[in-house]
Amino acid sequence: MEQLKLWMTTAILIISGTLAGHAQDAGTFSIATLDVDGLPQKILVAKVNPDGPGGGGSVRIGRYLQKRGYDMVFMQEDFNYHEELTVPMEDDYHLDSWSGNVEIDGHQIDYLHLQNHRFGCDGLMGAWQKGIMLTSVNNTPWAANFGKFSHSLDEMVTKGFRRYELTLPDGQQIVVYNMHMDAGDVVDEREGKDSLDHDARLKQWDQLREDILSRLDTRSVIVVGNTNSYYCRDQVKSKFIDVIEATGRATVRDAWVELQNGGKYPDFVSSTVNCEAEGNILESGEAPDKVLYINPTDGPGIHAISYQLDTVGYLHDGKMLGDHYPVNVTFQTGSSKPSGIEGIDNGQSTAGSELYNLNGQRVDGSTHGIVIERAQEKSHKRIIK
Repeated sequence: MEQLKLWMTTAILIISGTLAGHAQDAGTFSIATLDVDGLPQKILVAKVNPDGPGGGGSVRIGRYLQKRGYDMVFMQEDFNYHEELTVPMEDDYHLDSWSGNVEIDGHQIDYLHLQNHRFGCDGLMGAWQKGIMLTSVNNTPWAANFGKFSHSLDEMVTKGFRRYELTLPDGQQIVVYNMHMDAGDVVDEREGKDSLDHDARLKQWDQLREDILSRLDTRSVIVVGNTNSYYCRDQVKSKFIDVIEATGRATVRDAWVELQNGGKYPDFVSSTVNCEAEGNILESGEAPDKVLYINPTDGPGIHAISYQLDTVGYLHDGKMLGDHYPVNVTFQTGSSKPSGIEGIDNGQSTAGSELYNLNGQRVDGSTHGIVIERAQEKSHKRIIK
C-alpha cells in the first residue's frame, strides 16, 4: 500500500507537470458547425422554406452564436438573411465574404430555360474570433449534384466547400474545410428512394478527400459541415476515412465517434436505410453535422477533448431556431495525443485498471479521464481528471 501511495504521488506530480507544461505550449479552441436554415420562406408565390427562421429567427441565431462565443463557427445555408444573422456577431468576429441570396430580384433569369439556371451562391459562411488570423480562403463547387426542381434543389445553388488557412492565437496553423453536401427529399429518404442523392454525396466525399490529400502538409485539417450523411447509409468510413489513413500520411478521427460513441463507427447497412428512424438524434447522438479532424503523421497535431450537441438555449417559444442544432467541439493544440497520456471515453473500460482522482483517492464508475502506464509492471492506472 505504501508503494502504491508513493507511485500515486509520483504519478500525480508527473501528470500535473505534463499537463501544465502542455497548457503553456499550446491552448484550446472551440469550433462549431451549424446549418442556419437561411433559404427564403418563399420565392414569388412558390413556398420554398415556409417553416424556416426567416429574418427574425436569423437575428436570434446570430445573437445565440454571439452569446455562445465559439472561437470559430462555420455555417451552411447562409442565403437570404445574411445581415440579420451576422450583425450581432460583427463586434467579436471576423466574417467571411457572403456569396449572395436565392432571389429572383437582382438575377437575370431565362424563364424559357429555367432548368438551366443556377444561383451562384454556396450558402457557406465562416466566422472566427478576432484573435485568430486568416491566411487564405478559397471555395470549390461540387463536381456532382442532383436535384433541380426536387430533392432539396441542390442543383439550383452552387454548393461545394470552402478551405480556410488559419493561425490560432498560440501560433499553431490549421486548415478548416466547411462544406454542405447534397440533401434528399425527406419522403424519398424515408422510402429509400434517394439513391441519386446518395450517389452524389459519395462523389462529393471523393472530391473532398482528393482535395485534402493534394494539399496535405504538416498542418492539421478539420472538416466541418452539414454532410447529410449517416454512417449507416453513407460509406463515409470506407470512402473517406479509410482511404486517407491507408496513405500512411495522416490519421482521421470523427469527434462524435471518438468522444460520444466509444470510438466505434456505426456499421454501414444500406444506402436505402432510414437512419433517422433507427434512433432519435438526441438519443443516439449522431448528427448529419459532423466534425472530423485529420492529423498528418509529421505535424504538431490537435486532439478533440469535448463534443457537444448544443440543444440547450437554441430555442424560441419552445421551438428550434432552425432545423439543425449547433455541434460544438473543443480541441487541444500541440499534440494529437499528449505524450504519455491516453484519452478515455465514457463507458470504455481498461482491463485490470484501478481508478483514482488526482488527489490519489480511489473512485468508482466510468468517466472521462487519462491513462498512465507504469514503467515497471507495464500495467495501467486510470487517473480521473
